[in-house]
Amino acid sequence: MPEIVAEAAARPAAGSRLPTLDADICRAGELQWLVGRPRTDIPVPVDVVNRRVTCTTCPVTEDYSPYRLNIFYDQQTGRVTEVRCG
Repeated sequence: MPEIVAEAAARPAAGSRLPTLDADICRAGELQWLVGRPRTDIPVPVDVVNRRVTCTTCPVTEDYSPYRLNIFYDQQTGRVTEVRCG
């Protein structure tokens, strides 16, 4: 019986594969250079559906999407503080 469990774990059903937490699906790694720069340096996106630019104290929805790129900036300084998926 343990062999069956190990085999099932090695091959999850189609559609049940979730992205790993370390996956950079939203490509945030490409924009890490923005951290510390003015928010005016944020490039205008081609696909605005999966990008959110907001201040660190502004209200945002709490739904998580690994495909959404979040760019946070400090409202007082206008400097980008964080770029991450979510």
